[in-house]
Amino acid sequence: MNMKYLSLTLTLFSVALAGLCKPRVKTEDQRPNLLFIMTDQQRFDALGRAGKFDFLQTPHLDQLANEGAYFTKAYTPCAVCAPARASILTGQTVENHGIRRNDYAYFDPKEGSYCDEPTFDQVLVERGYYAEYWGKFHSPLKLASPYSTFDYSVNSEGRYTLEDRKQFVALMKQAAEHYQPQSHELKDPFFLNYYSPDPIDLRYGKAADFRRKRSDGTFMPLIQPDNHGKLNIPAEKSLTAFQTQQAIAALERAAAQEKPFSITLSYFFPHAPMLPTAPWYGMYPPEEMPIPESLEDPMTDSPYLRENGRDLMPEYRDPEKIKYMMSNYFGLISEVDHYIGKLMLALDSLGFADNTLIIFTSDHGEMLGSHGMREKNVFYEESAHIPLIVWYPQKIKPVVVNSPISLIDLYPTIMDYLHMDGGKRDGLSLKGLIEKSPAAERSYVVTEWDFHGPVQPNYMVVADGWKLMTSYAENRPDLDVLYHLKDDPHEIHNLMKGPDRAVYREKVAELKAYLVEWLQEKGSKRTGIISSKKLSMHLEQPDGPPAFRQSHEVLKGKR
Repeated sequence: MNMKYLSLTLTLFSVALAGLCKPRVKTEDQRPNLLFIMTDQQRFDALGRAGKFDFLQTPHLDQLANEGAYFTKAYTPCAVCAPARASILTGQTVENHGIRRNDYAYFDPKEGSYCDEPTFDQVLVERGYYAEYWGKFHSPLKLASPYSTFDYSVNSEGRYTLEDRKQFVALMKQAAEHYQPQSHELKDPFFLNYYSPDPIDLRYGKAADFRRKRSDGTFMPLIQPDNHGKLNIPAEKSLTAFQTQQAIAALERAAAQEKPFSITLSYFFPHAPMLPTAPWYGMYPPEEMPIPESLEDPMTDSPYLRENGRDLMPEYRDPEKIKYMMSNYFGLISEVDHYIGKLMLALDSLGFADNTLIIFTSDHGEMLGSHGMREKNVFYEESAHIPLIVWYPQKIKPVVVNSPISLIDLYPTIMDYLHMDGGKRDGLSLKGLIEKSPAAERSYVVTEWDFHGPVQPNYMVVADGWKLMTSYAENRPDLDVLYHLKDDPHEIHNLMKGPDRAVYREKVAELKAYLVEWLQEKGSKRTGIISSKKLSMHLEQPDGPPAFRQSHEVLKGKR
């Protein structure tokens, strides 16, 4: 292992320190270990290594990226928590595993079978691995069978709550018992503690029971993304610190096993509520935050004009207010990075580092004011494009992978590096790309979203700097979109609706062909629908079909 981690000015948690200093029990089973680290809602450019935000400090993740395989074009299978996580665990498309809505993660779906294929951990445990999962699960309970430490309770409605969530709630209640809130402070229902709200907070300067009103006069409930500000608890009691402690304890337990391990640490942050503790709160002064380039996008010819409550939430289009959200978001990411440094130090202290495959990624991104929106659920880059790092000392040399890939590829990648046959899945191993095999290069990637049906785009195809969005609905050309990411990286100009739309007919056909190929390979029931769909029916044809070479020259001339 690169020993730079040992020179970092970090200290281990005092609770785990004594155990971590013990030498690891030597075993005959020297198969590779797996440490899977996932954040929630971290977009592709929210990483120092990405180079977009030069102020962002993520030294430990940057080091993993510099020493391992860093993927620049990794996309979520679905820009929604539960569908994406089920795809990561099973290596299947959303259509094939069936978890197409978030509530399916807590309640049994009512639409037939789901997740019929085992997860990578279910396969690994069957082959003799020791496995633990800590942090946010947000997946069906049937997928948690390999984890002996996975405790939960189920209420009368069939909804489950993880035991570690209960433990954290108890700690939060204890922290709040003797706290005397100031008049301007609000209580967050997730953390059960008080926070100092920022100007972008829904209740900032208002009564604690204030709620947003819908167009029909009814009131919306208070939800996690409404809360922004400084959480007034000690830094060492934060959720990220708590989850890291659990993972370090899991590594210590793994050290006593006579078998290799697979441990997952699924961080809650930087998901909302965006309430960092000090010193992460204010680490990036709001006044220094860059305004998103598409903040005031009029959304002309966009299918997302009113998505994510955009028309009811003008604060996310406010150039001054959005800076507070950005400040907190980046602070939470730097906090996660800080604790990943502690996790890496623990891994090395236990003697695991040289024989452990580490995968770091996120389930989806965060709009963070782009197009005046918050959260995810859409195919814009900020929502669908995520970070991915694969690190394995001596087995993986430093490499940057620019091929477009999907997180459904992680299951076969894990099986490949752990020398195991995990059966056929929808994804493809990334090992060939990491080793720079020309045969492994890929032309495109597909992301799907089926919850809303044909009222917003259901598929996204990204290939060579172009992006196509479409739906499986007939006679809905308003849901068809074409962006040229190289010339329009902020996705403002829908080329299917522009004055020169006819010149992109061949590009639309090319991207549609990729989508049909992907659907066919995955056994989709919608292959025929998309194949016969006339995506370019609203692209008027002038004097004959121009060659794409000519249309590309037209676009270049508009730079």
